[in-house]
Amino acid sequence: MYVIIVGAGNIGSQVLELAEQTQNEVVVIERDPDVADRAGRRHDCLVINADATEKETLEDAGAEQADAIICTTDEDATNIMCLLLAKEFEIPSLVTVVQNPEHMNVFRQIGANVLENPQRLIAEYLFRAVQRPAIKDFMTLAGGAEVFEITVTAEAPIAGKTLHEADEANLIPEDVLVVAVERGENVVTPRGGTVVEAGDLLTVFSRKGATDNILRTFTGTDTKQ
Repeated sequence: MYVIIVGAGNIGSQVLELAEQTQNEVVVIERDPDVADRAGRRHDCLVINADATEKETLEDAGAEQADAIICTTDEDATNIMCLLLAKEFEIPSLVTVVQNPEHMNVFRQIGANVLENPQRLIAEYLFRAVQRPAIKDFMTLAGGAEVFEITVTAEAPIAGKTLHEADEANLIPEDVLVVAVERGENVVTPRGGTVVEAGDLLTVFSRKGATDNILRTFTGTDTKQ
């Protein structure tokens, strides 16, 4: 895949590392000469020290053959302009960071896949780690729904039961679904007869989010302890 990354700062450099690991062909556009020089020394890819909001720069980056463009700058106006130019080149996949949530609809009207302000997401993640220490990872969905990972403890009401038995005991509400069971090096696709064991890492979907009652099913304790 041919990918253009706009910005080689904290986010852009990490995206670049991931792209290189999967052996994609990558071109980086970075306006700051020092940041561009650093990216060129650290990575085996073409780094263009120029303004990505100029059409000629995207032409030099090979926009006509690009499969995707990823905008990672901390300026929404810059990212919007880059994406509008990318649409002129008919780049199929448009991906961007959005700093101001009020601008989200603008990016979506362009047709971009968006990631809300990364600093805010990190802050939310850290705060949630204090609120819900039992949760290993989570993703918030529309309407307050969540997908989260949680490790089953020996004290959990669900430990030692099959999912069918847990359902009959009203331990799992109708709007909660165990999506996957990670046990050691193996991932188990959950069925009614699957036994949930202490130490299992469960991926759980909950339409009402990770409430205390739901989390108590998997930990057996007050989640704030």
